[in-house]
Amino acid sequence: MAATRPARPGEAAGLTALCLRSKAHWGYDAEFMQLCVPSLTVEEQSIAEGRVLVAIDGTGRTAGTVSVGRDGDDAELALMFVEPAAMGGGTGRQLFEAAVALARELGYRRMTILADVNAAPFYERMGARFLRNEPSDAIPGRVLPFYEYDLTSGASS
Repeated sequence: MAATRPARPGEAAGLTALCLRSKAHWGYDAEFMQLCVPSLTVEEQSIAEGRVLVAIDGTGRTAGTVSVGRDGDDAELALMFVEPAAMGGGTGRQLFEAAVALARELGYRRMTILADVNAAPFYERMGARFLRNEPSDAIPGRVLPFYEYDLTSGASS
């Protein structure tokens, strides 16, 4: 099982590369992946604000990353990606739980999630509640499942 820690200054490029590897794992083509780059970029500013966490595996390697952004008055699960080799080993659950804890620390009561269709079952297992489909933030004409997670009870509202 991975440990989590805050991302460190200078890690944005490596974490962005991790996000892209994780997304590409689902078989998306090069054109699709290129369109995703802006929305999968980890920003140094987010790291400086303490909004990006990193999962480290037992050997000290980066196993995944998550960031908590702002969506109006709500937290937003802005990015959550696991190294393909670490998928299915509990890293995603640990990152999600760490993001929930961070969002609570930041004073949010609700977290929104615009999920990749491949990740939707995971978020449902974590207790997120499907609200509706929303336009993709990266691919014109694509719609994605949009969820909420109630941070006040630890389960969906």
